[in-house]
Amino acid sequence: MLPKVIIHNSISLDGSLTDFEPNMALHYQIAGNYKPDAHLIGSKTVKVGAELYGEGVPPEEAKDFEKPERDENLPYWVILDTGGALEGLLHTCRRFEFCKDVIVLVSGETPEKYVRHLEERNYDYHVVGRKHVDLKKALELLSVKYGVKKVLTDTGRVLGNFLLNQGLASEISLLIHPVVLGKKSYGMFSNINEAISLKLDKTETLGNGYVWLVYTVRK
Repeated sequence: MLPKVIIHNSISLDGSLTDFEPNMALHYQIAGNYKPDAHLIGSKTVKVGAELYGEGVPPEEAKDFEKPERDENLPYWVILDTGGALEGLLHTCRRFEFCKDVIVLVSGETPEKYVRHLEERNYDYHVVGRKHVDLKKALELLSVKYGVKKVLTDTGRVLGNFLLNQGLASEISLLIHPVVLGKKSYGMFSNINEAISLKLDKTETLGNGYVWLVYTVRK
């Protein structure tokens, strides 16, 4: 059985994901309330996050080669990285105190050098797909091997649109910000192939112009 997949994003009133200052405290407060078993993240998001919020990448230490011992109720960070973009960066994710550990999803075309990098550092990694990650197989694996029942992704348009196009998303959570981007708008759903029917489950006004909407994706 596939886990429940929730797409959670902060967007402008006209659906843009970028070019405005999101309320990250409110964004993560909502995300945390879902209590997911795993966060599904694209490698690009990790790199952008490190560049935006980091102060340079700290060097690896001996403890970064070991699996952390943390609360079993914490979520895994499941990262798609077929090209090895996060070589030398993954330890910054593993160090995050609210992450149980990192699981890396790769493909048959992932460079061997990167696979060795993962093995040397005791990361769980799984080959799910020949060229790209097969998201359905990846979700099945997370359910069977790790007991994951609920997955949350809040990493932007590409991964979210893939999940919706493949019929794998169960719920869409949107934190609407009181701003219109107009011509600069980077539409969250602009890569959706066909119309998707939704059922509105929640509308909550959060003050200062913020609105939280939750939709069930009709299968």
